[in-house]
Amino acid sequence: MSVSSIASAVEIFATRLSTLEHLLKTGATHFPNDGDAYLTRRLAVDMHPLGTQVAFTCNQPRNFSLWLNGAPTIDLDPHVESLATALRYIEETKDLLRAVTADDAALSTQKRLELGAGLYADLTGHQYLHDFLMPNFYFHLVTAYSILRMSGVQIGKRDYMVHLIPHVTRSAT
Repeated sequence: MSVSSIASAVEIFATRLSTLEHLLKTGATHFPNDGDAYLTRRLAVDMHPLGTQVAFTCNQPRNFSLWLNGAPTIDLDPHVESLATALRYIEETKDLLRAVTADDAALSTQKRLELGAGLYADLTGHQYLHDFLMPNFYFHLVTAYSILRMSGVQIGKRDYMVHLIPHVTRSAT
């Protein structure tokens, strides 16, 4: 995937966060008697639950925005146990994206990515965006979608590609 500018990355992150919001709200209507317990569902025992997938999805654009604005990157609490918290994370992340004012020159600067256990990677902003943030963002978004789908929520590609709906028209024939 190629994102040629910060503005393009911000737009992709924001629209796909709206997709995540749509998926979560659809999930909530599927489990009306379950409360927020559906956020504890997971694909496999060794994978994080849906609530954590939401936090991890938000962390990518959140940390991109914080980095571009010169602030330290800070991950969200991964223990998301309510739909209200999940939706708040999404909205706060969109707010951070709206506040980005950096120009594309920032993608040429260096970013030290702390990986834990004393490991790190020195990347250009371009590498940080393309090789770390975008793949992780889509991984956690797709995992959230998959958890809901596996749990019986009636969602499909149309729900995952909701960002295209404003561009879809019906031909006259």
